[in-house]
Order: sequence, then structure tokens, then C-alpha cells
Amino acid sequence: MHILFTRPLEDCHEMILKFQSLGHEISHLPLIDIEGLKYEAPNYSEFGGIILTSANAVKFLDIKSIDKKIACFCVGSATEKKARSVGFQSVFAADGNVNNLKELILLNFNSSEGKLLYVSGEVISSNLDQDLISNGYTIERVINYRANSIEKYDEDFIEKLKLKMPEITYIYSQNSAINFLKIIKNYQLETLWMNTNLMCIGEKTSATLNEIKWKKIFLFNPGEEEFLLYKI
Repeated sequence: MHILFTRPLEDCHEMILKFQSLGHEISHLPLIDIEGLKYEAPNYSEFGGIILTSANAVKFLDIKSIDKKIACFCVGSATEKKARSVGFQSVFAADGNVNNLKELILLNFNSSEGKLLYVSGEVISSNLDQDLISNGYTIERVINYRANSIEKYDEDFIEKLKLKMPEITYIYSQNSAINFLKIIKNYQLETLWMNTNLMCIGEKTSATLNEIKWKKIFLFNPGEEEFLLYKI
């Protein structure tokens, strides 16, 4: 099966190797690159817990002054793995779904235990912080990275893609979907996806690409990529 991955290589390298080992043909078209942002470090001693919405949130976080025993809530397994790799010890992980992450926090952290530090990118797909505030929590948000669109691609790669379109394409964010739609239109690929299954994280992501004719559209959580192979 021909599969197109669209995350930055650092975020999908292991998955590419895994899928290749299963006998699949892999193409890689990164839609965004990640830029770390400078931020004013808060007083970490004020916080009873930390929320990490992606592995990038961990990557660009200055952790030297953070107590690694702090309750650490991660959106999914990739973020959990990254958090543990830098020394966090008390880690709770949802299954890649922000709603489940909220429930995980509600079950395992009492608002009386202190403030929560919410570390995220510049653009977020849900109002997790506002939802928690409405449940009585005190949240301070730190924005430590942004996703930048990649504007130009290798023409040879695009021509090869036209000759053999993927049967599966994975899209991981609304930002990525917006840029993917630009690429489709810029390179006049609008009519070539009718035999491609589009795999999207979240309804906002899939809605961005609804104007293109796909074979089927599936919603998924990070970590379910291989599972989806057996649903089509």
C-alpha cells in the first residue's frame, strides 16, 4: 500500500520505518516545520501540575528549573515518551484526544493542589484551558512553539506523486490541513484523490479538506495509524 505521511520527519521517522517493515511504500510530504519561541519563564514552584499538549511542547520547554516529580499530563503516548525522556516521573497520558486529557486531569488532579501550567503551541485546536478554568482550575498558559507552513516543494516529488497517488494520507492538525489544501490547489492536484483514504485528527482538520473528493475520510487519534490500515 502507498502511504503519505505529512508530519515533520522527526515526528514520524519511527512510524515510517515501522510501516516500511510491514511492506508499505512510503512517501513523505511535511506540511509544517516547528519553530521554538522565546517565552518568559514562570515561577515553576507555584504550580502543582503541568499539561503538555505535544512532544514539541516538551522539546522547546526549558526544564532546568522544573521539579521532575510534578504531576505531568500528556495528550498522548508520543508526548508521554518525550516527557519521560527528559526526566518527568509522575506522568499521566491520554490517548491523543484532548477531551480525554481533560477527563484525565479532572480525575487525577484536584484544583486545591495548585495551579496548572499549560504548555502549548501558538495555535490550539481546543479550549482545554478555558474548559478547566470553568471547572474551577487556575491555569497559566505558556506558548513555546509555532507551526510554520512549508511553501515550496520539490517539483520532481510532486510529479512522481501524480503518477502514483497514495492510498492513505495522514493529516495531523488543522494547520497542516490548511497548508495541504494550498498545495493541492497550487499544484493542480484537486481531481487526483478519489482513490485516497484521508485520515484526519479531529473534525476541524477533516472539514478543511472536505471540498476535495476523497475515497473515504476517517478520524483518528495519534497511535491509531497502524490500526486504521485494517479498517479500509
